[in-house]
Amino acid sequence: MSTVAICPTCGSKSRIKEKDGETIYSAVQDDEAFKKIGQLKKAMEKFKTKAEALEKELEAIKARQ
Repeated sequence: MSTVAICPTCGSKSRIKEKDGETIYSAVQDDEAFKKIGQLKKAMEKFKTKAEALEKELEAIKARQ
């Protein structure tokens, strides 16, 4: 997921990327898009948590056998 921050140059909400040691800002133009990015981040965190729990459960099952 992309990281969102405020651009130091223009003050807009921007997605940031690091490339060759430089930080690149890409403005998020639409407030709905910004909200959607937040929703997707939350959904990905929930999925990641569930996946980690399933991996631990699978390891425990393999260890019993």
